[in-house]
Order: sequence, then structure tokens, then C-alpha cells
Amino acid sequence: MQAGDNKLKDYSTISARELRHLCRTGEFTGPTSGLAHGHVQANLMIVPREYAFDFLLFCQRNPKPCPLVEVLEAGLFEARCAAGSDVRTDLGAYRIYEHGQLQKEAGDIRDIWNACGPDGLVSFLLGCSFSFEAALLDAGIPLRHIQQEKNVAMYRSSLPCIPAGRFSGNMVVSMRPVKSRDIARAVEVSAQYPQVHGAPVHIGNPAALGIQDLALPDYGDAVDIAEDELPVFWACGVTPQYVAELSKLPFCISHAPGKMFVTDLLTDDMRH
Repeated sequence: MQAGDNKLKDYSTISARELRHLCRTGEFTGPTSGLAHGHVQANLMIVPREYAFDFLLFCQRNPKPCPLVEVLEAGLFEARCAAGSDVRTDLGAYRIYEHGQLQKEAGDIRDIWNACGPDGLVSFLLGCSFSFEAALLDAGIPLRHIQQEKNVAMYRSSLPCIPAGRFSGNMVVSMRPVKSRDIARAVEVSAQYPQVHGAPVHIGNPAALGIQDLALPDYGDAVDIAEDELPVFWACGVTPQYVAELSKLPFCISHAPGKMFVTDLLTDDMRH
């Protein structure tokens, strides 16, 4: 079973290619956490060509929240890491921003893409922490948002990113409660996957990150935290969306939080 818009069907054993197809046809529109086991999931950021270099530089300067998986050339929409894919249709939902303001969500952005011209947009795929969740589960570390059929909780933090051109702002973090006895193991496991955010950026006191209330995430869903657990925070690929808002970028498109582009790449191949 999966959270959000698709609770009536069991997508737990679906392949990456099948999941992309279901997103393309509109049959699947939910969060992708726990799906396409063993495959790398990616955040998506699409910017006008004139801002592509600045955004590439921002990613290179901030590899923790923005680990690059692939950059598509201007106008291209099939990712090399996912044969036959289309970044304009193969996600559960997209968000369209103008001058830092969210304008709408859409399940298909082909009309917007075409309106920008044949080479007007550049797409960036960034590693997502959903990719190492299977490794955490295999290590015996339960994940509350999957248990509760929710999207992972994400928060705007006070951790500054290194600016690049038009882009500046703070990091967004995702939070997973982990039992105190399992924290060292969770750090060890996730650290093996630096291309999908790697080890946590903070453990414990959320106020140290400028987060006032864990029950009020900025993106995703709040989850329960037991007495023997601590909140563990990882860098999050929603950071570019937040930075684009703060930087009042004239126009950009991103994935809707939790609804990732699922690649054909294997998480184990990214293990260091």
C-alpha cells in the first residue's frame, strides 16, 4: 500500500519502468517512498536555459542537499538514467513557480514545456533520500512515514547554502524518527550513499535547525515520535524549490514534494 492519492492499490512490488508509465498515464499520483525497491529516486528541477549555469554551480557548491544525478541538455526530456522516460510526464505531480510563488500543481507539463521553445528549459535530476530507505529497512531500522502510509516530513531549516548567481537560501531537511540504539547504524548506512544525500546533517534538538514544531512540517506529513526515539534530519532535495522561492526566480518547475522521478539506476551501484 502507498500513501496519499493511491491507497486503494498495492504498488509495493512495481518496477521503476512500470511506475513511470503509471505516472505518465495518470494512474499513479502519490508519493514514491518505498516503491521500485532498490532503484535511485530523484528530485527534479527545471529552469530556463539562462539560469541553468547558476543552478549547476549552486548544486556543485551544495552537494549535500543537491547531489547531481544527471543534467539533461537544453530541450531534452528523456533521461539517460531511465530509458524511454519523459521528465515532462513521468512524475506523480509537478509544481510550477513564478517569481517565487507557487502557481499550481500539474500532472503533465508538456504544454508549458512547448511554450518555452524547443531548447528553452534545462532539467536537473538530484539524488533523493528515498533511495537509501531500502538499505535502512534492510538494516532493521523501521521508517515511520512508510508504516503510517504518509509522505516524509520536511522542514525549512536555518542551515545556509552557499549562494551561486541568482540562487541563495537555506537548506530543507527531511526527518525520520530513529530509536536511540539504532542511530549509529542509521548514520553508517546512509553515509554509504553520498549521491542521495548521505549521512544526516543533524540529530536531536530541532530548534538548533530553526525548526519550532515537528508537528508542523513545511512539506509532507507529520509523523509520531516515540519516547525512545530521536528526530534524525537529512539534507533534502526540496531545497532547490525553497531557494527558487526565496530567490524569486521568474519561472521554474519542480517535482511535488515526495513525488519523485524513479530512475533505472540501482542504489547499490551508488554505494561507497
